[in-house]
Amino acid sequence: MLYSTITDYSPEPGSVERVESSGEASSAGGDTLQCLIWNVGYAGLGKEMDFFNDGGEGIRPTEEMASKYLKGITSFIGAEARNTDFILLQEVDVNSKRSYNTNQVQAISSASPGFTHSFALNYDVKFVPVPFRFPYKPYGKTYGGLMSMSKLPVDQAQRLQYPGGFDWPTKLYMLDRCALEFIIPLKSGKKLLLVNTHNTAYDASGEIKKQELEFMKKRYEDYVKQGYAVVIGGDWNQVPPAWDSKHFNATMPEGYTPQSLDESLIPAGFQVAFDKTRATNRSNDKPFDSATTYTTLIDYFMSSANVEVLNVETIDLGFSFSDHQPVRLQFVIK
Repeated sequence: MLYSTITDYSPEPGSVERVESSGEASSAGGDTLQCLIWNVGYAGLGKEMDFFNDGGEGIRPTEEMASKYLKGITSFIGAEARNTDFILLQEVDVNSKRSYNTNQVQAISSASPGFTHSFALNYDVKFVPVPFRFPYKPYGKTYGGLMSMSKLPVDQAQRLQYPGGFDWPTKLYMLDRCALEFIIPLKSGKKLLLVNTHNTAYDASGEIKKQELEFMKKRYEDYVKQGYAVVIGGDWNQVPPAWDSKHFNATMPEGYTPQSLDESLIPAGFQVAFDKTRATNRSNDKPFDSATTYTTLIDYFMSSANVEVLNVETIDLGFSFSDHQPVRLQFVIK
């Protein structure tokens, strides 16, 4: 714990950090725009996996399984890239023991030419010591974060640190939750603020999520006042407002605490867009079984009033490569 405290990655709450964009945008994109979100689970949580922190036994996949999951992820994203303007990904590893030190940012960008991309670090721990059991196989080093991709040129890419967090020593081994923001000038002369978010998990009281949402509400209301169109997408780790957590499955796993996004914390005039017909996330207490595994809906979009949502669709991959499903949004700027 002393070593972890000394080496702890601790960005200041509310801090904004410029991040680099790599690759060349194709300058494609018409009046109708498409955005894909997906928590790819560091190519380590495909359908054969369970996870110790969610009530399962698994720590990491075999190297062969991790390779299979990453190949499935890059193949899907590469195919989607042909008809997609923006791709927002969560849990993308660059150099982690859990994913065999594979640079997934490089692998994904190589499979998707014609995009500029940026990476925002949110999980930098030199050594995660859990789980404590025999034989001892610790989680180890983690280095991963958010990856955003755009076919349209990006004026500015920046990492925004969310407020709140767990108490010491738990915070030493948890993610430093953040957003990755793109400012994108459109041909119409308007500006789009595209936000990739991955909000807090394992927050039983919901207090950390509340702090994040209060912060987001004020920030993105201010951007709308400045004339921006705002689209936020990602893994919220909470179901949409008024959504029934038992919609897809009546039986929830033991210890699971369902939480709904507080409607009062949605920025003024913003709408929440999601596909009611398909789950986006599954429980990791056991390998995926379509008949018995608990599934829910925590990956979706939120957009300002000057954005018209044309369609939102969850793409059913059977949780083959991740414990989340990708979601596609079609929209226009009013």
